[in-house]
Amino acid sequence: MKKITMFMFDECPHCQLALRLLDELMAQDEYKDIEITKINERKNPEIADQYDYYYVPTFYVENEKVHEGHAEREDVKKVLDLAKA
Repeated sequence: MKKITMFMFDECPHCQLALRLLDELMAQDEYKDIEITKINERKNPEIADQYDYYYVPTFYVENEKVHEGHAEREDVKKVLDLAKA
C-alpha cells in the first residue's frame, strides 16, 4: 500500500469536503488500512514549501501529485485507489 500525503488548511471549504469524503470512503473495508498524512499548510509551511502545488486540497501518492484543488467523491476515491495499486 502506498502512502498518501494531503495538503490542506482548516478554513478551506474544499478541504473540509475532501476530509468528509475521506472519512466516508475510509470507513469501507477496502480503504480502511490506507495511511494518510494530513499536513496543514498554514501550521507547517516549512513542509508545504517542499512540494509543488498551488491549490488545496492537494493529494500526493508517494511523491507523485495526483490531485490538486476541489475534489468530489470520485476524485477522492481515485486517490485512494491509486494508493491501493
